[in-house]
Amino acid sequence: MQFELASNYQPRGDQAQAIAKLTKSIEAGNRHQTLLGVTGSGKTFTAANVIRNLERPTLVISHNKTLAAQLYSEFKQFFPANAVEYFVSYFDYYQPEAYIPRSDTYIEKDSSINEEIERLRLSTTSALLSRRDVVVVSSVSCIYGLASPDDYRDMLLTVKKGQQTSREAILAKLVDMLYERNDIAFERGRFRVRGDVVEVHPANLDDEALRIEFFGDEIDSLKTFDPLTGHAHDALTVFTLYPAKQFVTPHDKLNRALTTIRQELDERIIFFEKHGKLLEAQRLKMRTEYDLEMIQEMGFCSGIENYSRHLSGRPPGSRPYTLLDFFPKDFLLVVDESHASIPQIGGMYEGDRSRKSVLVDYGFRLPSAMDNRPLNFSEFMDMANQLIYVSATPAEFELKNSIVGNNAYFPHKRALIGQEEAEPFAIAGEAVAEARPGLTISRVDLPVDKFDVTTPGAQLVVEQIIRPTGLLDPRITIRPLKNQIDETLELCRARVELKERILITTLTKRTAEDLSDYLRDVGLKVRYLHSDIDTIERVEILRALRAAEFDILVGINLLREGLDLPEVSLVCILDADKEGYLRSQTSLIQTAGRAARHVNGEVYLFADIVTKSMQKLIAITEYRRRRQIEYNTKHGITPTSVQRAVQESLHTILKGREREESIVREAGGDFSISEVLRELQEEMEVASANLEFERAALLRDQIMELKNGTGVSKIEPRRKPLKYSKRGKKGAFR
Repeated sequence: MQFELASNYQPRGDQAQAIAKLTKSIEAGNRHQTLLGVTGSGKTFTAANVIRNLERPTLVISHNKTLAAQLYSEFKQFFPANAVEYFVSYFDYYQPEAYIPRSDTYIEKDSSINEEIERLRLSTTSALLSRRDVVVVSSVSCIYGLASPDDYRDMLLTVKKGQQTSREAILAKLVDMLYERNDIAFERGRFRVRGDVVEVHPANLDDEALRIEFFGDEIDSLKTFDPLTGHAHDALTVFTLYPAKQFVTPHDKLNRALTTIRQELDERIIFFEKHGKLLEAQRLKMRTEYDLEMIQEMGFCSGIENYSRHLSGRPPGSRPYTLLDFFPKDFLLVVDESHASIPQIGGMYEGDRSRKSVLVDYGFRLPSAMDNRPLNFSEFMDMANQLIYVSATPAEFELKNSIVGNNAYFPHKRALIGQEEAEPFAIAGEAVAEARPGLTISRVDLPVDKFDVTTPGAQLVVEQIIRPTGLLDPRITIRPLKNQIDETLELCRARVELKERILITTLTKRTAEDLSDYLRDVGLKVRYLHSDIDTIERVEILRALRAAEFDILVGINLLREGLDLPEVSLVCILDADKEGYLRSQTSLIQTAGRAARHVNGEVYLFADIVTKSMQKLIAITEYRRRRQIEYNTKHGITPTSVQRAVQESLHTILKGREREESIVREAGGDFSISEVLRELQEEMEVASANLEFERAALLRDQIMELKNGTGVSKIEPRRKPLKYSKRGKKGAFR
């Protein structure tokens, strides 16, 4: 199936030339190319058009879940008829296994899996194995280990109407695919049996299940149906079921793995005993033998990913299978906000290795656990086919590699790959030819037919600085540090009266929280955002800002790349002259760009001295504004703010909360429905464990009644509540 781009508008501004040049470069076989585009210029729309032109499966990598969710939503709107998938870590909470020798402290792996994200991950792998019109939006989770694509493909179950097979054979295959039989609780990844009818809830689908009806040893009919109501949807002739878990292994490989794991265990015990480490030998023997029993009896164990090298039959030291192995060889890789994503990809390997080496040395894991790891940077680049780096402030790595004839890659010059560069190598709209000798950028006024994609060494960097809406870069104003809080307060009040939103960036979490308290005390609606807030809550906060639940958002380093907040017209950067990572060129340029989607966009820098980073921001802003004004004047364009609807999921959340609050008000209590449901469920589980089945049944009925009354579909895991603490005094601010 071809990619069908659904959009109410055509490419405008610089988009058309950028789309044509990138398509031309990739079709010419060039491996690296860079899209150097300003904030709000429609880089996502440009990438979507390139994907449509090339007709290839595409992986889009973002450096955090918040941006990945935003990109997923945008691509889903652009390609409604195609498979747009979301692949991020499925843990709401994750504490990796670790050991601290100094205090003899072992930290057991602890996690809470988000079932919806797990379904989306399974949907991703199944889509990649069944079609080519696939766009996968992913975080760096895509470089972590998965099952072998060959094993995953071998475990598929395809059923056809009229197929000669017994019911027992189908059930046995479902069990091998890690589906669970449960005739009562029919949920995703489970099946139930009623006489000659087998009903399966595919692990990769949410609101559709499969009904297989037998007549003797022949499949008489296949139908999809609603797992809640049981109403049939469509009659089918063929259906493919995918494994219920991402780590699946055929029986022959599983038996072979059990043998090789025992061999490695024996060798490691001999090693420990030879060096007088009897405690480590005993610890390793007990833990590994328990895991082996679980794998042998259940086909699964906690931490089974640590045996992935044995299960997949890979040699020692080899790279793991990852999501990239599920893509065909000709796939396209789009690295969004590449100046941040590329260093992050490179830094994952070293962090994982340092943690696991301690576990291996002290007998908590076999040495083969070291092969359950993310890809290192060279392995990642070897697997990538053709790449588009997308950024407003790309680093040297991206631009030096974006040349004709570079079929490999020039490595980082930095000693630490995972370290982000504070100074961008080039900036969209900069006079790079003067600032960086030898670097040539394809300006917007260069015709597509003159864009050189064949001469070795020619630069493949495409600029995009004109916004489709005609918006200019936000104006920059510098104010002294004295009374910066009072001035910020007055600026906020003026914008709130205009029903516009404000972002404020500080240097520390403490300052962000105290400033939020101060602004709230004077009657403004404000919240803060920093790394202590979990991912799901961050997305909800950003949606609430757009929906006008509050007007001011205070943050530190999360209010940067890619955040699409068209309602924000003012960005206040406190202590802007404190030169460093949080006030570097890249940070200032990216933060200032958050106001670039509003016609009244303005950035206030509070500083007593003008640093080099501030000078760079001011100079590039003036150059861009001049170019943008010239373009608007020439084409008769009147700048207008970006108009983008708030995602529907926000309204769903709000509606559920309103219903929840109304129930609470009617009950006359001050409590959370989610908390009550969790407590009831815990009591029900305790009663069941104590064989108090009548009490458990009563609690179950109460849970169902409460769910039906509030519209809650499932009980969310317990999360750390978001609270605004009162710390510090108003007098602490300057």
